[in-house]
This record gives sequence, C-alpha cells and structure tokens, in this order.
Amino acid sequence: CVSVAVTLICIVLALPAGYAIARSKRQLFFLFLMIIPFWTNSLIRINAWISILGNQGFLNGLLKKLHLITESIPFLYNQQAVILVLVYMFIPYAVFPIFSAIDKFDFSLLEAARDLGATKTEAIFKVMLPNIRAGILTAVIFTFIPVFGSYTVPLLVGGKDSYMIGNLIVDQVTKIRNWPLASAFSVLITVFSAVCVLWMMFASFKQEKQAGK
Repeated sequence: CVSVAVTLICIVLALPAGYAIARSKRQLFFLFLMIIPFWTNSLIRINAWISILGNQGFLNGLLKKLHLITESIPFLYNQQAVILVLVYMFIPYAVFPIFSAIDKFDFSLLEAARDLGATKTEAIFKVMLPNIRAGILTAVIFTFIPVFGSYTVPLLVGGKDSYMIGNLIVDQVTKIRNWPLASAFSVLITVFSAVCVLWMMFASFKQEKQAGK
C-alpha cells in the first residue's frame, strides 16, 4: 500500500512539474536543482527529515513559537512520515521521464484541440496525456520498483506499520538467518523488476510504431 501510494503521489506531482519544466526557458537550471540532492548521501537526507519532523524538531518548534500547539505532534515514526520522505526521495525518478516525454510532445496539438472546441483541461487529458503515456509508464516503473524495495526510510522514520519487503529481507538474513526465504523474496523483486522493464520497452516500441504510421 505504501509503494502504491508513494508512486501515485509522485506521478500526480511529477505531471505539472514536468510540464512546467518542459515549457520553461530555464530547463537546465530546474533540472540541475533536481539533481543537487543526489550529491548528498541518502542517510544524511533522511536524518535531515528526522530533524524537521521530530518532537523537538524544526516543525514542532515553529508551531510552538506561533502558539498553534502546546505539545509536540508525533510527525515521525508512522506511515505518513514514511510516505512523505519516500515521495521526497523518489519524486525525481518520476519527473525526469515525464519531462522527457512532454518535452518531445508537439504542443501544436493542444492548440488544434482548443480550436476544435476543447477546453484546456480536456485538451490536456484527451490529447497530451495519451501521447505521453510511455513516459508516464516509465515514471511509474522507475518510482515503484525502488520504493517497493526501500529499506532505510521505513527503518529510520517508520513505525510498526511501516514494515516493507526490504525490511523483511534484511530481517530474514540478519535476525532469523532464513537465507532461503530472503533469497526467494530477492528473486521475486528481481523478476518483477525485469518484467516491468520489458513491459516498458514493449509499450515504448508499440507507441513509436503507432506514431510512425
């Protein structure tokens, strides 16, 4: 459920972000801003979120100074914190393929749809989105697979309800010493990832073939 929720949120946020970047004259600048966080170790970024969301962290401190709360709100160690941090960590994985697909899209098609009586929203949903579905599919796969196998985020900011398959594999190896089961889950993730990549390649090839016609 966490993997699906994070993927959906990333796609919903990546669509307007990718559109804005594709239409901007400062594409390289915005893409550079998205790359900068990857220069920092993921553990440092996760610990930064712990400092923000902790009971004595920045967010609770700010709310207390504004006299909006009197006691700390437990933002950390729950499923919502895991989803928030995972979205932050993996949203670039969704933005880049969607931006690439939108950047190649012929925007004159939107103008043609508007001339034929479609509203701006209808033109986007009925013209643009079907033409960039390969980019959306790529974004879904690139986001879902690493989120599905995530280990450090649920471990550091999650609670008991944030136990994901990555944590299960590590526990089977380090605590229970059940190597066969851990291997089985690892192979399952590998096979699932391979199937998703092949599906993505097939969908992209099919769309290019249809565009060629």
